[in-house]
Amino acid sequence: MPALIRIPSVLLLGMAALSASAAPVTGQEAARALTQAEAALEPSLEPALAGEFALQAGKLEQAAADYLRAAQASTDDAGLAERATRIAMLANDDVRAVQGLALWQQRAPRSLAMRSAAGALAIRQGKVDQAERELEALLRDPDPRGWKFALAALIGGGQDPATPADVLDALVTADAIPPQIEAWQEFGRLALRMERPALARRMVDEVVRRFPDEPRVALLHASQLQQAGRGDEARALLAGLEPRVRGDVDLRNALAIAYDSMNEPSAAERVLSTGPQDVQSFGMRASLLAKQGDTAGLAALYSEFSRTASKPDPAQRLLLGKIAEYLKRYAEAVDWYHSVPGGEERSEARLRAANAQALLGRQDLALSEVHAMQSDASVDDEVRRDAYLLEAELRLRADDAAGELDALARGLAAYPDENALLYARALAWERRDDIPRAEADLRKILVTEPENVAALNALGYTLADRTHRYREALELIDRARVAEPDNPAIIDSHGWVLYRLGRNEEALVQLKRAYQLSRDAEMAAHVGEVLWVMGRRDEARDYFEQSNRLEPDNRALQRVRETFNP
Repeated sequence: MPALIRIPSVLLLGMAALSASAAPVTGQEAARALTQAEAALEPSLEPALAGEFALQAGKLEQAAADYLRAAQASTDDAGLAERATRIAMLANDDVRAVQGLALWQQRAPRSLAMRSAAGALAIRQGKVDQAERELEALLRDPDPRGWKFALAALIGGGQDPATPADVLDALVTADAIPPQIEAWQEFGRLALRMERPALARRMVDEVVRRFPDEPRVALLHASQLQQAGRGDEARALLAGLEPRVRGDVDLRNALAIAYDSMNEPSAAERVLSTGPQDVQSFGMRASLLAKQGDTAGLAALYSEFSRTASKPDPAQRLLLGKIAEYLKRYAEAVDWYHSVPGGEERSEARLRAANAQALLGRQDLALSEVHAMQSDASVDDEVRRDAYLLEAELRLRADDAAGELDALARGLAAYPDENALLYARALAWERRDDIPRAEADLRKILVTEPENVAALNALGYTLADRTHRYREALELIDRARVAEPDNPAIIDSHGWVLYRLGRNEEALVQLKRAYQLSRDAEMAAHVGEVLWVMGRRDEARDYFEQSNRLEPDNRALQRVRETFNP
């Protein structure tokens, strides 16, 4: 840790100064100088170390207290003040956050990050007017990055989802958003996620007024219309764009994505089929045809694309193998994968060929190809590791539970403490309801990589979901939150453990925020379950329906159905 290096440096300087003095230096005087030098550093070093240890243990409240002491003991360290502020906000300790922010403001008064944090803190406290002033100043700052910091404050600041929406509404009224299409697009997308239809409509109307001939604005407008239940108008707007995108590949792809988001994959594929075709456009078209289950359309695309495969293009042959695999033409898929000549695609093709062999019912051949990769010293270690992971998956699909664990054990023998293998084995133990062993493997990951966010989140969620160790789960999830405070999966885990702790109102805020950021079936089921328990049954059913549309077989949704019979 760099801060510790300062101690011997100060001591050496102290000794040099003593040696230059006229009087001889006694051992007692040297010891006294040592003590004084250590004492000079102690006020900020000791609480900072204590704060870091508390942070690594997931004790956010203690970490907030310690880091604030460290920031107060320091006279000019803006970094310590920033860390104290951010950790206090994560700990929901507004009193210490205000104190840390005051120190940060003194030491870095023009910092965009500090001003963004000030706006976020005001939003958290429900101070709409103050938040508006802070963010308006950022939006009008000469630094062109100012609007991005204002946007970050709106995304990360609110405990009550209504408050950021109120602040954004006030900023639009003040005409504070800079006249850049990128800024208006991002704030418009945020408004669409806020579940405030009137604000979304107002934002989009304003963007359309400011940039009437911009196709990207029309895409945003269509999203708002679809959200408002005006699907026919949204589709008509997109249809009007089609002639304008034929000469612009990026815009063509964006229009296709917009159609797909409206559950119009056939229209999306039609748009992509116009204009020049390459591996990317063929790949997107294949995905869309597969999504709508259009086997005939995908077979026609496969035939069309196959005719262009006279040259040994690795990316093209890999994609043809994937399409053949989806069409369940597994023998053709194997041939395409085996024909990939080299490049980065070659390793993926070898793994996929083994998988296709298994789908053909050739388990022995599949395992033979996997074992060949495991023993091939010419391939990257990452690929050899993935071969062990694939073998475990193949054996799992064959209902060979012992073989799955054996493959992972051999992988770990070849690559001791390899985190991807440990993570896969933890999931295997969890499926077998062996939570102690799942926990043990996840903790092994955290020994070698204490801030592995995936392992922290997985272990915290597992403890919250499968045990009664909720406090410990919260500490683990809080550690993940420190690293990635805006990660939807971690926000969802945080909300889930709060629910398990009986803090339903707080849980609902976090779970809704996660679902705003990532439209995920499990997240929707979580929101619905908390609403159901709170007695808000109609709202709950709406979220259950959304979860069902996204993924009917989701485990969380199935559990809700079994438990509550909504």
